[in-house]
Parts: sequence; structure tokens; C-alpha cells
Amino acid sequence: GDEISVIDGQGTLYRCRITADSHKGVEAMVLEETHQWGSHPYDLHLAVCPTKNNDRYEWFAEKACELGFDALTPIIGEHSERRILKTARVEKILVSAAKQSLKANIPTVHEPVSVKEFISQSKDSDGLRLIAYCFEDENIPRRSIKEVLDEYEGSDITVMIGPEGDFSTDEAEQALAAGFIPIHLGNSRLRTETAALAAASAVYFRFI
Repeated sequence: GDEISVIDGQGTLYRCRITADSHKGVEAMVLEETHQWGSHPYDLHLAVCPTKNNDRYEWFAEKACELGFDALTPIIGEHSERRILKTARVEKILVSAAKQSLKANIPTVHEPVSVKEFISQSKDSDGLRLIAYCFEDENIPRRSIKEVLDEYEGSDITVMIGPEGDFSTDEAEQALAAGFIPIHLGNSRLRTETAALAAASAVYFRFI
């Protein structure tokens, strides 16, 4: 007879009443559906290199989920110190973070791919594609993420964040050739997980 709330992980919240329970599971009757519960008005894909300390990557994923994002792709760069990531553990963390932050949508976690493979897969995307790196290029200056987001009228956004050793020059050049816009996240040099969270925050505050 108790009422419970159930999310489907794809944006819908169900208000239910428990009708039966046993050691095999619980049965409930749906009383009400709320679509796009806790949703956000943008679609954010974060492509972030795994950190050497896996706990930091999981921390970033949890906090970014609390703000709101839609997909995560671990990317392996030429300078990456960690080249293996167990996505199942990240997925469990995102389920918990979505519930805690009152969201019915759980971000999708893709299997790791190389930086260059991700760029190749993204080259035909119609959305805004950004790459954050630390080195300067006199011919192609980096722009503030805030400035770029303020000018963008769409809502489909991809942001690439590199490893502790940054993206390689070849990776950056390939990204720019594929249409990615080079950005910076301010004057501070940020750790990978901090940069990823800062990017998620910038998008969040642009649209709320």
C-alpha cells in the first residue's frame, strides 16, 4: 500500500503504489507519470580522458550528473596515463547521483575510444563542438567557453577535456580540422576532473 517513486533512467518519473512484495521482488501499480522530470534544456556530451587516480574521475562524473549532462565518453589520448576504465562502476555512480539530484534521466556512458577516433566519429555532428587544451597557438587563439556558449543559439554541445599531460598537438590539430572550437576555462590551470566539471558548470549556468 505504500507509495514509491520510480525512475526509468530515460526521463520519466513514475508514482507507484506497492501491490505485492516478496524475496523475489516488489510489484507496484503506476498511479502517475511525469515526463522529463528534472530535465535540463540542453544536450551535453562530455568526452573526458580518464585520470590517473580513478577516484577523481568518478568524483567528476557524480558531480557533473548532479548539475546535468547526457552522455560521457572516456577518451584515451596520446599523453594519457590511464588507458583502462571500468564503465560499469561509473554507471552505478551516475544512477545514485541522478536519484540524489532529483533527475529521471541517467547519463549514457560509452565505452572508451581513442581521442582521434572520437574526433572522427564527431566530425559530422551539427552541434557545438569544443576542445579545451592548455597550450597556445598564435594562429588559432583559444576563446573563453563562456563567450562561445553565449553566442551559440542551439542546445547540442560536446566538450572534450584532455588528460593530465594535455592533448597532443596532432590531436588538437585533428580536432580543429574537424570543426572543434578551441576554448579555455579561465586563467587557472585546472586538473582534468576540475576542468570537466567547470565545463559542465558553464553549460549549466548558460541555460538555467
